[in-house]
Amino acid sequence: MITISKLAASVLPSATLAAGAKARQLRAAGIKVFDFSLGEPDFPTPAHICAAAEQAMKDGHTHYTPVNGVPEVRAAICRWYKKRYNFDCTPDQVVVSNGAKHSIHNALAATCNPGDEVIIPTPYWVSYSDLVSMTGALPVLVETSAKSNFKMTPEQFRSAITPKTKLIMMNSPSNPTGTVYSRTELKAIADVVVEKDIVLLSDEIYEQLVFDAAEATCMVMLRPELRDRTITISGASKSYAMTGWRMGWSIAPDAVTKAMNNIQSQETSCPSSVSQYALIAALDGPQECVEEMRKEFDVRRKLVCDKLSAIPGITFPKPEGAFYVFFDVSAYFGKTIGGVTIRDSMSFCLAALEQAHVNFVPGSAFGAEGFARMSYASSREQLEGGLKVLHQWLAG
Repeated sequence: MITISKLAASVLPSATLAAGAKARQLRAAGIKVFDFSLGEPDFPTPAHICAAAEQAMKDGHTHYTPVNGVPEVRAAICRWYKKRYNFDCTPDQVVVSNGAKHSIHNALAATCNPGDEVIIPTPYWVSYSDLVSMTGALPVLVETSAKSNFKMTPEQFRSAITPKTKLIMMNSPSNPTGTVYSRTELKAIADVVVEKDIVLLSDEIYEQLVFDAAEATCMVMLRPELRDRTITISGASKSYAMTGWRMGWSIAPDAVTKAMNNIQSQETSCPSSVSQYALIAALDGPQECVEEMRKEFDVRRKLVCDKLSAIPGITFPKPEGAFYVFFDVSAYFGKTIGGVTIRDSMSFCLAALEQAHVNFVPGSAFGAEGFARMSYASSREQLEGGLKVLHQWLAG
């Protein structure tokens, strides 16, 4: 009999992927499900990006590449950051990986030792804490609230720091809340990072999906002192509808980049060669497609906020970025719906799926009990239909 390792036994499956799998099971049984669990754009990958991949195959770019990506794609990433943020980085500071999640793993593996502490504001993306734990480091969760728009204050950050603190993980725009920190708020966080000499991992994967007056900030640009202590993470999945292409990247100081490159060389080797050439087209090509998707997400955001606001007991801060609404369902705790007593966010989401066939992810998976996450990366018809069913179900 094979005994499973302690590491494997300690890692839970992704809650978002698990929620999606349950919805697929119901659909396979012929049941119509309104699935709002996955953070995946429903748009097709833009045609010019697909054409670049096809051309890459015709040109024979179907073999191993350098571990950190071909020079052309790393140069394209640098050009994009220069154009968008006036951030001067070099291709040698870039590692292209199999999605931003892989980049985050590489960054944590390259910087964290067993016993180190990593500060994570809650609610947080489901994989953060497990990725930290897999290095032997300890996740230190800093609780925020809907009242503060799910933003960690500098005082909270400072209070969480101990002699063992190695790194802080920031995510703005945020998954699961849609929160976008202002530049001023991030500067205050950055001041503590510099003062306490902490590593900053800034996950900026949703940076092109912001709404109203909100603006995304590239944190490394906030203070000159951040250049030698910041790891910037992003990717093509959300902004360019390229989830399946698995293109993420990191920009980091030379020593960290070298370590991440070495780790990746042993774990996965290079990322997909064809996807790299598609990424060049995404970054260097026309950007109107990104704006068109952003505008449609904004329409959906307003639709979802209007419909959710009409449901008694449901409250939430209006999201300013990404494509999620993180709403409070605790008003239904203790109530019985369809013969099931709602005890927590997990039982709420499970009952909603099994009875109303509307699928969300419980807030407990994001370190925030009492809430549920809804992705509005679905058609307006699906959003309206699903929220109508949810309203009717909760009304009894």
